[in-house]
Amino acid sequence: MKLLWSFFVAIAAILFTISKLDLKIAIDIDYLKGVVESLQSYTTASTSTTTASTSPVISEPSTHFYNPEQQTELKLTNMSVARKIRTVFLAIEQAEGAGARVRRSIGTPKLRNFSPFLMLDHFTIGKGAGFPDHPHRGQETITYLLSGGVDHEDFAGNKGTIGPGDLQFMTAGKGIMHAEMPHENPDGSPNVGMQLWVDLPKKLKMCEPRYRDLRASEIPVAEVDGGRVSVKVISGQSHGVDSVRDLAYTPVWLLDVTVKPGGRISQVLPVGWNAFAYTLSGTTIFGSHDSTQTVKQYHNVVFDQPGDYVEASVPDNAEEEGRFIIVAGQPLDQKVVQYGPFVLTSQEEVYQAMLDYQTASNGFERVRGWESEIGKRMAY
Repeated sequence: MKLLWSFFVAIAAILFTISKLDLKIAIDIDYLKGVVESLQSYTTASTSTTTASTSPVISEPSTHFYNPEQQTELKLTNMSVARKIRTVFLAIEQAEGAGARVRRSIGTPKLRNFSPFLMLDHFTIGKGAGFPDHPHRGQETITYLLSGGVDHEDFAGNKGTIGPGDLQFMTAGKGIMHAEMPHENPDGSPNVGMQLWVDLPKKLKMCEPRYRDLRASEIPVAEVDGGRVSVKVISGQSHGVDSVRDLAYTPVWLLDVTVKPGGRISQVLPVGWNAFAYTLSGTTIFGSHDSTQTVKQYHNVVFDQPGDYVEASVPDNAEEEGRFIIVAGQPLDQKVVQYGPFVLTSQEEVYQAMLDYQTASNGFERVRGWESEIGKRMAY
């Protein structure tokens, strides 16, 4: 891959000379290579039986976003079957970006082929760290801030800040260049959150970029088991409570669950979707009957695809409550070819994305001469 990278850098240099472009890329090639190398290149094929569409890019993207109002309420019945646990593993902490620490549980050798999910990072960002100017193409990112604050800025003039409990859904589409930088909290505490990368259907890879911020105050809450379980319904539904609409192109459910000692929840999920739980704190028992596992914090619990619901509980004698997120998504029947921040369905498309970025074309035109203000906080 390093040889291919050099090859395309050379092509870009020739194109620059011929066209006499006065192009200032907001991050240099060495930084982009660092981003690429930190997210290991891989090629995988989905095993889902869902048919992938090859229709042209849609003209009205908003009509294709997941809409809970069009989802029939899912309920447990006497015929419902609990999902079994496929695997449980610890998310190991590692360095990422510029000075950040992450626990990555999707996008590693432990869990890679799990459509539509590409990556899950549990990040901790302190003073002087962050994610300065960098590009994306072909995926969506969902950022869920647990504590602190994170600023966002991109080359289209979009700016914003999310705080504790807030989310940002970003569709990179055909191309976005942005920076994500943490606050310097007065008490010196770090900024902590989750970032999930979700694959886009092939027909939407080159759609226009867009955002949807979701504030903590907008998220409905379902109370379960006599108040011993609380579910923040970020996307999807739980026990008769629906989330807000228009969050992401690829159908994804995201639930933030807190279980007090003695509490239990049976959460219904769409049939055929891939699903996992990531434990944020406490100790939780996942599974039911004679098939259970006790899981501590910072673990990813991957469920088998067959089944109607997942079950979780915290023992009566537990010293603290258990908190975890449940995430489920509709698998995409398409090839995944990822090279760092570019996620397409063929190697040719990835090479084209690199060239488009380097030549400021086909979605990356606004890279020309752009540099974020928040990225300047980073001392190189």
